[in-house]
Amino acid sequence: MMIAAKIYAAFDEVSQRSTRPRKLIADRLIELASSCADFTVEDLWQELRQAEPRIGRATVYRSVEKLVNMGLLDRIEFADGTHHYRVCGGSEHHHHLTCTQCHRVVDIDICLPADQFAAIGDQADFVIEGHALTLFGRCKNCRTQGERAFFEKSTPLPPDNTYSSEDAPGEAQ
Repeated sequence: MMIAAKIYAAFDEVSQRSTRPRKLIADRLIELASSCADFTVEDLWQELRQAEPRIGRATVYRSVEKLVNMGLLDRIEFADGTHHYRVCGGSEHHHHLTCTQCHRVVDIDICLPADQFAAIGDQADFVIEGHALTLFGRCKNCRTQGERAFFEKSTPLPPDNTYSSEDAPGEAQ
């Protein structure tokens, strides 16, 4: 089933009424899915208000949370405690790598082996029912910018040689 059909079906499952706000939310999420863009609920609400000024913030928040609970949206955590959402569709198991500087998000297709989850569960006396793994780091672009900024700060600039040759120290006249 395509992501558009999944999103529309999710809204139909949750409520019998098909309202303009729900259709706007679904349509925008489908657009975001096609571009693999992540978003904040606040940004989504502000965008939707352009088309429907009376759409309620709570309506958008509830809709996003319902889709997260149904596995159609992923909540992506950042090291600074903020989070974004991304339409992932719930079809392929994956995790996220996030940049601590620019908040770039990369889907990664690796996971811990099942026996490691079992060992963690046994050690903590838990039955593990699911997991979400987010790795934090700095992307290549941010590392390069950071190194350039560090280099520029730590390398003193040569003195400005604005004096004349007559004033230069140690030169014979």
